[in-house]
Order: sequence, then structure tokens, then C-alpha cells
Amino acid sequence: MGEMCVTNRQSGMASEQALAWARVRASLRESAGPRVFEQWLKPIELVPSDDAESIRLALPSAFVTNWVRSHYADRLAMEFQRVLPDVRLVSIETRPRTTPPVVVTAQTPPIPLAEVASLCAAGDRVASGARQLVPTRRRTIASTRPVMPRIATPAAPAPAAVAQARAAAAPAPVVAVPPSLAASVAKKRATAKPTPPLAPAAIPTAIPAEIQPVPAPMARDDTPVTPRPVFGVSIPAPEPLIAPRAAMDRPALDPRLTFNRFVVDSSNMVAFNAACALAEPGVPRFSPLFLHGGTGQGKTHLMNAIGHAYQAAVPSAQVLYMSAERFMFEFVSALRARDTHAFKARLRSADLLMIDDLQFIAGKGSTQEEFFHTINEIVLNGKRLVICADRAPQALDAIEPRIVSRLSAGLVADIKAPNLALRRAILDRKMADLPDAVVPVEVIELIAARINTNIRELEGALNRVVAYAQLTGQRVDMDFAVQTLGDTLRGAERRVTIDDIQKLVTQFFDLKPLDMVSARRSRSVARPRQIAMYLAKRLTTRSLPEIGRKFGGRDHSTVIHAVRKIEQLRDTDREIDSAVRVLLRELEA
Repeated sequence: MGEMCVTNRQSGMASEQALAWARVRASLRESAGPRVFEQWLKPIELVPSDDAESIRLALPSAFVTNWVRSHYADRLAMEFQRVLPDVRLVSIETRPRTTPPVVVTAQTPPIPLAEVASLCAAGDRVASGARQLVPTRRRTIASTRPVMPRIATPAAPAPAAVAQARAAAAPAPVVAVPPSLAASVAKKRATAKPTPPLAPAAIPTAIPAEIQPVPAPMARDDTPVTPRPVFGVSIPAPEPLIAPRAAMDRPALDPRLTFNRFVVDSSNMVAFNAACALAEPGVPRFSPLFLHGGTGQGKTHLMNAIGHAYQAAVPSAQVLYMSAERFMFEFVSALRARDTHAFKARLRSADLLMIDDLQFIAGKGSTQEEFFHTINEIVLNGKRLVICADRAPQALDAIEPRIVSRLSAGLVADIKAPNLALRRAILDRKMADLPDAVVPVEVIELIAARINTNIRELEGALNRVVAYAQLTGQRVDMDFAVQTLGDTLRGAERRVTIDDIQKLVTQFFDLKPLDMVSARRSRSVARPRQIAMYLAKRLTTRSLPEIGRKFGGRDHSTVIHAVRKIEQLRDTDREIDSAVRVLLRELEA
């Protein structure tokens, strides 16, 4: 009985060490990270020991052992002492992995592992009762910690038992047992009564309802998923981790925005032809294509049309369309999730990448860094790249010079404000989509003449007139149109943008658009720039810092100086005053 108590006490000690090692491994996996854990810490194995104050850990090579000793020896000791306060020493040694041989005694026949486990479970119950009668220091200390479940271990040597448990999948596993245990098993076999076979009538002909197999689940396309044959549990076939390439990254393109619905005029002909050329299959003639123009001029329409045409020409191509704001949001989310690799792979695998409103990433250093490497990878691989912004690359504020250089290397096409003929053609094209609407020609002329900068507002005004007429049952005429579009018409009259002022001033003084944002200080350039700042302060609601940023990132004090200077010159210089009057008249017309 004394030997059995000692044996079971050692088995219980090994079980506690095994449970403690499991908790330490879980803590190391979480704190060290998956890469370090898989490479250095996962190969560590616990060597069974009967010493309560020492833990033995083994590694398969001396190189890994030295690394773990240098970097994690103190951490392992601290983790084990947190779980097992009795531990005083944690040793890390090198021991090649060996598979212990299966030992079978010649005097006794092999005993199946299931019978050994049942006998050891009975012995463990006896040993637990003995431990309750014999108090020990180990038992007293363990009572102060949470009770952990004990694992029933056989009375055979621990390494052999562990090896047999790991080899459970092998046919007919056997273990070496002491002669006393073998005698008990032989006696049990001799006295056991044979189990009579079941009569044919006793065999059930149907499976009870509670253990019937679960019907196969149906997939989204109404095709059954093949389950594994497990009673009471239906395990569907695993879905692929990576979606098929043809179904990935389908952009949310507007089906109405195609090349057939784009009205072409001299103001947008270059941009339209360039977009059509880029959408053709084969090697692109140029990349990137940079489209710039004011708000509502048709840049987004052309980008959607390029996506539709290229998908129709190359159905297997990856087309990705997003705004610059969306690019920044997804990049920041990838940084927070520490998954930038997936973000990079998704964008750089696109055959056609389109990014709208580039000006929104101005001043965002890390986003611009990733944006530069993305477009550089796309262009170097000969893929298609389309970028849109509200101004030319050289006029973009707070954009890195290397990005400006890369975008300028392709084709830069601008879309000018629509003239009167183009605005009429756009309204006629819109009326073709409204066959039930009756709008007089003079109303079309009114809308085309008064709303002259934004195509979206132009189409929105026509939609508003038609909708109000249908909802109220009134006939559309000039009075009805003026009453319905009163706020829109008045807003179009008084709205002037800084871009309009810069464009008109450069045309009046025969300068280049870049002169408005350049650092040149010659009078021939500085004086027109001051006039443009003066007009921007007088005709727009922009603040002084905003006006300064539009003129090459200048300070608000520079704008104040320009306004005061032009006010003084208008009183003393007739040429300056005359030029300002002409510009005011054209801008307010």
C-alpha cells in the first residue's frame, strides 16, 4: 500500500506539472506572438519529474536551447512560480526527440490500453482516499489554489503511458505492466462470463429519432453541402479561405454612368478619348491617366465608364474603384489590425485601379507613403491606373513631390466647365430619359443659361422642375420654373469660386495657372496674384487661411497684405483699378 501511495503521489505531481505547463504555454503564446511562439517556444516539451520544486524542459537542438535560455529563462521561471509556488528551479536542456519502444513482456500476453486505463482509474480512487488520510505539505499548499482537474494515470512508468496515449491511433496499442497487475487482469478474464450474442429480434431495425442523422444543410445557391456521416451532428464541407479571383473586388460601379451616356464637347473631348483608349484591352498606351476638373464636371462619370468598358472587354480582370478617403480609411484600419499585407495585396493585384478625389489625402504623410508605393507598383507592372482630382497635379496642396512627379509622367487631361451648347445637350439627353415629362424649350434655355458651372446641379434642377410638376399636377412654364428654382437660380448667380478667379486672372494677364501658386516674386506675376487674392476675399466666403492655401500654401498675413495693397493701388493707379473693374464685372455677370 505504501508503494502505491508513493506511485500515485508521483503521478498526481506529474499531472499538476502537465496542467501548469499547459497554462504557461497559453500565456507564452499570447504574450510572445504567433511568429516567435511557433518558431522558438512550441518545440519545448515538459520532462516528467517527481520533484515538486523543479521543472525540466527539453528542446530538440542545442541552438534552440541556447536561444530560449537567453531570452525566456526568467520568463519561464516566473510563469511556473505563478502557477506552482513550490517551484524553485526551471531547467532547460537539450534532448533529441525519441519515440519510446513498445515493451511487451514475454511472461504475460499484451493487455489492451482500455483495460489498463480502467484498472488505473480504480487504483487512483483508492490512492485519493489514502491521500485524504495522510496529510502532506504538498496537499496543504495545493488547497490554497483553485482546484484543478486531475488526470488518471496508469501505475506503469509515466513515459511509456504517455507514449501509448499519443499512439492511440495505431492499431492495438499495448503497454508493459507489472506482474501483479497482469495477474489481476488474467484473473478477471478467467472469472468473467461470456456475453451472449443478441438475438436477431433484439437488433433494432431503425435508428431512434433522437440519434437520426441531421439532414444535409443547403448552401446559398440551394445545392446541398456534403456532410460527414456523424450521428446527431452535421459538419458541412469547409468553405475555401480565398474567394475565386473572378468574384473578388467587384467595384460598386454606377450602371448609368457609361460612355454611351457621356455627352462629348470640346471642353471634355481629350479626357473622353483618353478614357476610351485606356479601357481598351491589351497593353495600355499610357498609365496613369490623371483627370482633373471642377466639382460636377464629369470625372466620376468617366471613371465609372472606364470600369464598365474594361470589365466588358476583359471579364476576368480585377477592377477596383475607391475614393481617396476610402483608401485612407482602409489603410488606417489595416494598420490598427496589423494586417497591412492583405491591404497591399488587394490593391496591387488589381488590373485596373481607380482612385477619386486625390486631394483628400493632402497632408496625410503615412497615407501618401502607402499611396506612392501602391501606384508605383501598379505602373511598374504595366497595369492601368486612373486618378482624379479637382486640380492639376502641380497645383495640389500638401502632396509629396514624388507623387506629383509620378502622376505627371502619364497623361494629364483636364475637363473644363461646360459651355452653353454642352449644357443644352446635357439637358436634351436628360429629357430623353423622361419620356412622360413635358418641359418647354424656354425652360430648358433658362436652366442652361443660369446654372453654368456644375453638371450635377444642372441635372438636379431639371429633375426638380419635373418632380414638382408631377406631384402638384401643374403645367411647366417659365413662372413655374422660376418659382420652383428660385433658391437655385439665385445661388448660381452669386457663387464664385477661387478656381474661377485664378483662371480668369491668368487669362486676363496672359499668365500660366502655375504662376498663381508659384514662389515667383517678380511684379509681372506678384501683382496679378495680389489682385486674385483681393477678388477672392471680396467675392467668396473663404477665410484668409483658406485663401492662402489656395495660392500655394501662403500665410494669411500675405493675403491681408495683398488686399490692402490692391485697395491702395485702386486709388492711385488707373490701370490697376480698370483691370479690377473688368474682372469684377466678368465674375459677377
